[in-house]
Amino acid sequence: MRDAWEIARLTAAELGTAYADGSLSPTEVVAAVLAVTDDAEPGLNALWDRADASATADAVQSTERWRRGQARGPLDGVPATVKENLARAGVPMPAGNAGVVPVVPERSSPVVERLTEAGAVIVGSTVMPDWGMLSSGVSSLHGVTRSPWDPALTTGGSSSGAGAAAAAGYAPLNVGTDIGGSIRLPGTWLGLAAFKPSFGRVPLDTPYLGRVAGPMTRTVEDAALMMSVLSRPDSRDWTALPPSDLPWDAIGPAATDVGGLRVGLMLDAGCGMPVDPEVAEAVADAAQAFAEAGAVVEPLAPFLTDELLGDLDTFWRVRSWKDFQALTPDGQTRVLPFIRRWVEAAADVSGRDVLACYQSIMDIQQRSVAATLPFDVVLSPVAPVPAFPAEWPMPFGDRDRGMVHIGFTAPANLSGQPSISVNAGFTDDGRTIGLEVTGRRFDDIGVLRAAAWWESARPESARPDWPIRQRATARVRPTDVGTREAATAG
Repeated sequence: MRDAWEIARLTAAELGTAYADGSLSPTEVVAAVLAVTDDAEPGLNALWDRADASATADAVQSTERWRRGQARGPLDGVPATVKENLARAGVPMPAGNAGVVPVVPERSSPVVERLTEAGAVIVGSTVMPDWGMLSSGVSSLHGVTRSPWDPALTTGGSSSGAGAAAAAGYAPLNVGTDIGGSIRLPGTWLGLAAFKPSFGRVPLDTPYLGRVAGPMTRTVEDAALMMSVLSRPDSRDWTALPPSDLPWDAIGPAATDVGGLRVGLMLDAGCGMPVDPEVAEAVADAAQAFAEAGAVVEPLAPFLTDELLGDLDTFWRVRSWKDFQALTPDGQTRVLPFIRRWVEAAADVSGRDVLACYQSIMDIQQRSVAATLPFDVVLSPVAPVPAFPAEWPMPFGDRDRGMVHIGFTAPANLSGQPSISVNAGFTDDGRTIGLEVTGRRFDDIGVLRAAAWWESARPESARPDWPIRQRATARVRPTDVGTREAATAG
């Protein structure tokens, strides 16, 4: 009998093969991942709602479908988690915020319906920070979510629980959401294959400017496999792209030929925090590997400014200030103090200024598309710094520096371009470093192919070892990390 951790290490693609040949059943697999969750969850704090009973029952039904040769597809019986802001009927949605009265949805979101229709087994909903507006796992409702690599370190956010669940082996398939980097930031700080698809590619029941849902997995192949299901149509999303029969199944472990691929290399976002030298080196080394494989790699000059990034931050503050004002006085006191201060800074922003901020967003869209158009894909850091202490709400600690860390991620949200984080290496002290691969608008397949090539071509030293048991003691002291990141932040 296989060890639970051995089973939890398997990818969704491997599970589908094992189910088909009878070497494993969904019942065995779900029991294994629930055991792994039992072992790790008290320390990681990744789940808002556990669905052990329904997951176990769904696994039994899936096992019977596979036995009869009537599986619903390759995801049938594969464990999955969804972020808490993706509705599951009957499960409260507090958005990580202790001050809100949670909505209890009557109907599941398109993401959840597509997964369950495909036979995937939902094992739970994952946590997020207050309103999803932090790049960490710090929440007024949930407390601190910690990295499976090292409990002293952040998971990143806002898809903090999804990232931790993916890295720790709770499920091979996890869904996060991303409005300015919230899928890819946990991706870089946890070593994941974390894919932000084109805007509108995955239908949502609550679409918003730049917001997407997408896979957070341990392999690019699994991300593509998940997209084959998540991208199926749903009439509730009035912003969705037309249904497309894209070759998701063509993304696999076999190396894609990148010869002749036009690749832009951007190591400076032109705004925000400076890039840590170890991060820049890992991304440059990945670009060199592309060049050695025949890609044409050229530098891409920065196209954003601090002013544009600041206007985006102000726009989001005003949005959240409106939500904050709708809370009861008692509810307002329960919001995370960092978020309270962040939204209160927008209390006196005028309507004229909000419109100016919106125009800046349009400017970011135009600049992003124009700058990246000459290239098939653009390589860059995901974040300027490696993982920071778990208790910090942002990469710069408890100070209010706006959104100075999302200069590499936010442009693709606003322009709608597909973008993925894939691990590119490790810092000297063992922290993961993500490579961001961004493509032209709507070219999700091109991004996944390039990322899959890198995943197969990268050196052994850049490959994460999955899943990672939570360490009993931290390998990196938070004070050491804090000192380094504070110095980097300037």
